[in-house]
Amino acid sequence: MLNHLSLLAADNSNALWLGVFVLVAFFALIFMLVFFRYFGLWIQCVTTRANISLPSLLMMSLRKVSPTIIVRSKIMAVQAGLTRSYPISTKALEAHYLAGGNVPNVIRALVAAHRAGLTDLDWQTAAAIDLAGRDLLDAIRTSVYPKVIDCPDPKRGSSTLSAVAKDGVELKVRARVTVRTNIKQLVGGATEETVIARVGQGIVQAIGSTASYKLVLANPDSISRTVLSEGLEAQTAFEIVSIDIADVDVGENIGARLQADQAEAQVRVAQAKAEEQRAAYTAAEQEMIALIQENRAKVVMAEAAIPMAISQALANGKITLMDYYELRNIQADTKMRDSIAGGEPTTK
Repeated sequence: MLNHLSLLAADNSNALWLGVFVLVAFFALIFMLVFFRYFGLWIQCVTTRANISLPSLLMMSLRKVSPTIIVRSKIMAVQAGLTRSYPISTKALEAHYLAGGNVPNVIRALVAAHRAGLTDLDWQTAAAIDLAGRDLLDAIRTSVYPKVIDCPDPKRGSSTLSAVAKDGVELKVRARVTVRTNIKQLVGGATEETVIARVGQGIVQAIGSTASYKLVLANPDSISRTVLSEGLEAQTAFEIVSIDIADVDVGENIGARLQADQAEAQVRVAQAKAEEQRAAYTAAEQEMIALIQENRAKVVMAEAAIPMAISQALANGKITLMDYYELRNIQADTKMRDSIAGGEPTTK
């Protein structure tokens, strides 16, 4: 009986030790897998003083963060000396990665700005610019090496600006604007389209205030200086370095054409007024003719009433027969005189 109990106890002890061994082996296997997976990154962090521990690398995977990207970005920042200028913690890199930012691009941009001596850019500003959708590395490159943009933009379908001087002559101008990035206004600043529009507006205004197109052809640099002095880069993400007039062509004489059109319009207005007056005079003439006919009708009616008046006067005894004959003689004499006066003059 005692032997049987001792055998059972030995079996239980062996099973317990076997379970412990299996559990230890399982955790050891997991540790080895994790160790071998992150060992290379951890060694890089130790040798470069990136200050990222092995548990931190494991927690990155659990937080859906790429340890490779974070480690390489942190090593890049440490090796470039960025951490001596401003703190860049591992948590800040992870937070920017989780927010959808491009961590390596931001670090490369900071390295470029640090090497170029641009002190206006720190980690917080760079991360905000990257999350705003701007290509930070390209902006830093443009700040170090200014780029040239055409005004107007040929992609918009027009290759020249059309401006008219005070003498009415059209000038077709093509300018080239050299700009560099303004880091302070990169967030919230207007883009290249705004700069092109403002420069085009300034060129048109400067040419429009010039007395003659000949002055522009003789000294196109004056237009550049005038436009450059207006501060067109305000509230934009760029700083205008120079504005160069690349090409100037003479177009139409807009002033002469407008004067000719105005003269033609005045002629048409005068013709319309003359036609209106002629119509008014014709209407007045017709009215006078109608009035003459009306007066003649009245005269005829009055003449028709004369015999009746004479007969009534004879019947009432107001005139005698001799008076009537004397009246007829007077009428005959008057008709004869009218006939002589209206005929051809007699020769002596």
